[in-house]
Order: sequence, then C-alpha cells, then structure tokens
Amino acid sequence: MATSWDPRAAADPAGGEWLPVLDIPPAARQRRWTVLLRWLLLLPQFVVVWLLSIAAFFVTIVGWFAALFTGRLPDGIFRFLGSVLAYRTRVGASAMLLVDRYPPFSFSAPDHPVQIELRATPLNRLAVFFRLILMIPAAIINNLAQAGWFAVGWVFWLIGIVLGRLPAPVFAATAAVARYQMRFTAYVTMLTPAYPKRLFGDEPVPQDAVRSGTRPLLLDTAAKVLVVLFLLLGLASHVVSSTVDYYDDNDSQYDGTAPAVPPGR
Repeated sequence: MATSWDPRAAADPAGGEWLPVLDIPPAARQRRWTVLLRWLLLLPQFVVVWLLSIAAFFVTIVGWFAALFTGRLPDGIFRFLGSVLAYRTRVGASAMLLVDRYPPFSFSAPDHPVQIELRATPLNRLAVFFRLILMIPAAIINNLAQAGWFAVGWVFWLIGIVLGRLPAPVFAATAAVARYQMRFTAYVTMLTPAYPKRLFGDEPVPQDAVRSGTRPLLLDTAAKVLVVLFLLLGLASHVVSSTVDYYDDNDSQYDGTAPAVPPGR
C-alpha cells in the first residue's frame, strides 16, 4: 500500500483516473475443512474488524476536517485508515471464500495473498464537503451487491465444500463485489478522490500487464449475470424487509390504539 504523498498519483500511468486496486490470486483449490468452518474460524477477526471500524469512524471525522482545509489527508491518518481498510479487505476476502489463507492479526501483511494499493493524492475540497451526499448512489449499489451476495453465499459455501474451490464465474463475481466495497470504503474515508466504479470488471489488457487474478478483473457473461443477480436479490431483500417492518409497525400501532369496549356492552 502506497502511503507517500505524490500529487501526480491521481492519474493512472496508462491514462485516465486511477482507482484503488485489489490484488487477489486467481481462483485456486481450498481445504474443504477450512471452507466448512470458515466463518467460525473468522469470529475473532470479525471482533477485531468491528473494533477497528469504530476507531476508523472517529479518525475519519478528524480526517474530514483536515481534508476540508488542506485538500489532503494527513499522512498519519492516511496510513491508519489505509491499514484498517487493508485489514478489513483481507478478512472480507477470506469470509467470501476468495482465499484459503487465514488473515494475520496485523496491519502489515506483505506475504498475504490479498493486497490493496492506495495512493495519497490531492482531494477536491468541495467533494470532501459534500462527501456524505455524493456517496449515496455508491452506497446503494454497495449495499445491494453485499446483501445479494450474502443471500446466496450459503450456496457458494456448499459449492466450495463439494468442489474444494469456487468456479471461475463465482470467483470473479464475488471478487467484483469485494473490490467495489473496498473502493467504496476508500472513497468514504477520503483515501481516494476516485468515485467507486467498474462493478462489472475491467477491460482486457496485454498479458504482460496482468498483475494478479483481479488486476485486471475480467468478468465473463456468467460472472456478470451473477453480479446482476446479486443486485436484484439485494433489492428484493430490502423490499421484503421494508414490507415486513411496515406491517409490523401497523400491527403495533393498531394494538396500541384500539378503542376499549366499555364494560357491560
């Protein structure tokens, strides 16, 4: 993860806007017993991620004020938030069955197969000021994709147990969701000025430009269909949840305001 300040790093060397990068090796075999017990094994990691997320929330507030006045995140805040994001991404990739290796309890994990690349770049003060409003469309997409994946994640879990690996379309679609979440969080915490995008993958590049299984992230038709399915399932789950809450609230209100029947009548 790059942490040095470089005002030229906002642009990709190949041209265009530079986006935070998620590097994961191509889909490979996994031990079936670790797939079976994956979320149980990750329970301590979930607790650590929860605690780090609380700390990152308050640090982000401080960083927001700093970026609003200086047009950049202070180096210390950038390094901390970037390290938390890298930690969360490693745990998330393991939970989503993208890698078999257990994430270490450490900010620094240069040997772990899951890596992210961030660049400390200038921030537009106006975009920082309106960040909470600007992030809403991306937040909706991120929430729908995450909810949709978890709705069918148990199917992928069963597939992983049976096959000992994720099929290529499932791996690519899952990696697309994980990468979008990473880019969304990076944008919210002002680690990047780049709005999260490319949920449906990247364009092909020459073979000598390939750096990992997700750089570039290439989705075939089956993988793109899965991403669309995630979004639709996420939308359906939110609609169902809202409908149930609506009827529960109405029932509670009715029970609390129903007129009493006078005695003797």
